[in-house]
Amino acid sequence: MADRTPSAPPHRIVVVGGGAAGLELVTRLGDTLGKSGRAQVTLIERTRTHLWKPLLHAVAAGSLDRSAHELNYLAQARWHHFTYRLGEMVGLDRERREVAIGPTRDDEGREVTPASTVPYDTLIIAVGSVTNDFGTPGAARHAVPLETPDQASRFHRRLVNACLRANSQAEAVRPGQLHVSVIGAGATGTELAAELHRTVRAVIAFGLDRIDPERDLRIRLVEAAPRILPALPERISEATRRLLEGLDVEVLTGTPVSEVREDGVMLKDGRFLPSELVVWAAGVKAPDVLREIGGLETNRLNQLVVTETLRSTRDPDVFAIGDCAQCPRPGFPQPVPPRAQAAHQQAAHMIRQIERRLAGRPLEPFVYRDFGSLVSLGKYSTVGSLMGFLVGRSFFVEGHFARLMYRSLYTMHQMALHGRTPVLWRSLFSWFSQRPSPEVKLH
Repeated sequence: MADRTPSAPPHRIVVVGGGAAGLELVTRLGDTLGKSGRAQVTLIERTRTHLWKPLLHAVAAGSLDRSAHELNYLAQARWHHFTYRLGEMVGLDRERREVAIGPTRDDEGREVTPASTVPYDTLIIAVGSVTNDFGTPGAARHAVPLETPDQASRFHRRLVNACLRANSQAEAVRPGQLHVSVIGAGATGTELAAELHRTVRAVIAFGLDRIDPERDLRIRLVEAAPRILPALPERISEATRRLLEGLDVEVLTGTPVSEVREDGVMLKDGRFLPSELVVWAAGVKAPDVLREIGGLETNRLNQLVVTETLRSTRDPDVFAIGDCAQCPRPGFPQPVPPRAQAAHQQAAHMIRQIERRLAGRPLEPFVYRDFGSLVSLGKYSTVGSLMGFLVGRSFFVEGHFARLMYRSLYTMHQMALHGRTPVLWRSLFSWFSQRPSPEVKLH
């Protein structure tokens, strides 16, 4: 596709999904192609603010104030020369090259934006992933997923309410009344379990003296696989398990769940775990809307099947990146993993691909580079492995250095959205303007 002539309309680039990959992509495209008028860049997103997904466990635990880290899509669009369209993709007409957007409504049910369509010349789908409960009875009704900031905030409110209720009731705390079961010991579930150990005790310390944390509080991490963090190196898994058990987090591995009930979790081996709160963090899939959307090829997890260039297998004008894409990884039996670093790399690759597409040059294959894995366990520790490409092996890291590397991932995301200088100035201002406050959110 060659560069447009001076009289031709700008190339219409539409990105669906404003997660880490999609937002980084439209920000960079807006700053280059949008600002210069070479393209019209549009983001379709069903929410109004963005929060980096790896922070959701901290919002749920109450150790992070989401308002201090959320980014408003309208403002980002204004600052970086792209258009933001509020709404959820509900269909795709490939023949007309239009994305169908459903209507949005407020909390009272009144329509905010009507159903509409958005035309495109190049479409990039980056809608991420949602929780996969594998059809487990009761999971959708009684377990809280951690897919969005609203869900994380809802869990935290229920957690604080449970503590207030237990402290104010006439009778003693019942067995299981302050038990929390986290289903799924991937990164999200594991990080949440560690954070909850500290933050629940912090809440109780603010005058809830009828609750004894050592007696009344119990946090369980339940995993069907033989070990926690099954997708990461075994050394990370072992180190993390030792730390969790040192915090009295009960770790159950090789333990599938058969049902989630209002008052707890039933395991397939017949045991019942009384639980006031259940978090489902086991498994992900692409949103159901992608299942054969517009006749595009999808897999059993609803992911769009793409070639090595991130282009869909059935339409040269449609691409997919991030967790919603099944991208081949030559030389490996499994496709590119659904991880934050993969989404970041694919967004950067797509920027170059768009330039080549506009210039009529052939597209290049995406090459995933695994830079290692890091798991944050709050203030207790951070563990992980970093890839040493010069020597061809990975290094195990732990403690303050690992924590610094974990924080640097978020800083890199912020720099991709705001630029290096504003992020550095904001960090300095935040450090100098710190005020005394509870280290955990109390409402």
